[in-house]
This record gives sequence, C-alpha cells and structure tokens, in this order.
Amino acid sequence: MTSGLWELVLHGIWVTIQLLVLSGLLATAVAFGIGIARTHRLWIVRFLAGLYTEIFRGTSALIMIFWVFFVLPIAFGWQLVPLWAGTLALGLTYGAYGAEIVRGALNSVDPAQREGGIALSFTPWQRMRLVLLPQAVPEMIPPFSNLLVELLKGTALVSIMGMGDLAFSANLVRLALQQSAEIYTYVLLIYFVIAFVLTRGMRGLERKLKAGLGKPVGRTPDQELRPEPTGVGAGGTS
Repeated sequence: MTSGLWELVLHGIWVTIQLLVLSGLLATAVAFGIGIARTHRLWIVRFLAGLYTEIFRGTSALIMIFWVFFVLPIAFGWQLVPLWAGTLALGLTYGAYGAEIVRGALNSVDPAQREGGIALSFTPWQRMRLVLLPQAVPEMIPPFSNLLVELLKGTALVSIMGMGDLAFSANLVRLALQQSAEIYTYVLLIYFVIAFVLTRGMRGLERKLKAGLGKPVGRTPDQELRPEPTGVGAGGTS
C-alpha cells in the first residue's frame, strides 16, 4: 500500500479507538447508574431502571445508530456529528447490558455485609459506596471485559454513517487496491490486537482490585474457603 493509504488506515484506527473510549465511558456511567437503580428500595425506581434495560437490550444497536443519526434531526431539529451519534447510540445500548452486570454483582455480595452497614448506621449511599461497591466491582471486571470487546466490534457499525472508522477506511482501501482478502485479513488482525490489549488491561485491573481485598485471582469461592493441603496426601510426600 502507498503511504496515503496507510495514513487512511491509521486514521481509521484512531477514530475507532476514540469511539471505543467515549462510548465505553458513557456505557460505564449508564451501567452503574441503571444497575444501582435496579437495586433501589423504591419500586418505581427499580421499574424505570428495568424498563430502560429491557428497551435498550431489546433493540438493535445498528437500528439505534440509524435512529440517533437520522431520526433525531427530524424530531428535534439538530444533527449530531457521526462521532457523537455513534457514542450516544453505542453507549446507551451497551450500558443496558452493563447494568445487568452491576446489578448481579451487587446482589452477589453477602447479605451480612449489608446488614453490617445497617448496624453501623450507614446511610444507603454510604453502604453502597463503602461496603457493597468495593466488594462487587472486582467481580464485575471479567464480564465488563467481555462487554468491552463486544463494544469494540460494535464500533464497526458506525461506518453506515460514513464515519471514517477502521471498517470504513479499510473498505476504501479495498476499493482502491481491489485486494479484499489481504485488506480484511489486516483488519481482523488489528481488531484482535486492540481486543487483546483490552483484555490484558482488564485482567491486570482485576488482579489489582482483588489483591486490595486480599482475594486471589482465578479461584472459585469454594477454593478460596478451602484450606491448602499440607503434609502426607497433599499430592506429594512429606
């Protein structure tokens, strides 16, 4: 490829990373906001949060991008640039999936921990901030890692708006060179490298958070409670 085509691909990678970071931040904020709301003591708050989750999980991310980019200007008279339209559509959609991760992790915390916070006269927000979230967040990391990889792959959908992301740029290069197999193989490898870096980074974050709680990584709760075997019969000789 010529230098101009390589610059086009590099620009596409940069746009994809920008979209991934921005929509990932929005999805995380939505996930925690809606996920915590789904554990609220007021039924109306739980109902509205659940309604949001069902709506955005039950709609296509592709159609949501169409709706944000093409329908919003008709309904409200203003047009989002493709980057912000993609960020809004992907962030709201994947945030709904993340909300279920947050809700499940919060509900998995030992009820005795919540009761301990009540015994200490903590307010609901103090119990959430000081007791529940520190224990629940490390358990969210593996499913959030998977969700980020899915979000990365979902960024390719923004090419329908003519946004110069990696998928759109690669298609332009393919049309210029008429080399579909080679170009799309390169694109697959680029997506794999970005996903690999993401998963390694999230794995490191999980280790750090669990180390702060004194919990080992990669062991089940039953294994964590089981004492280490020693002496004769522990898999070797004493």
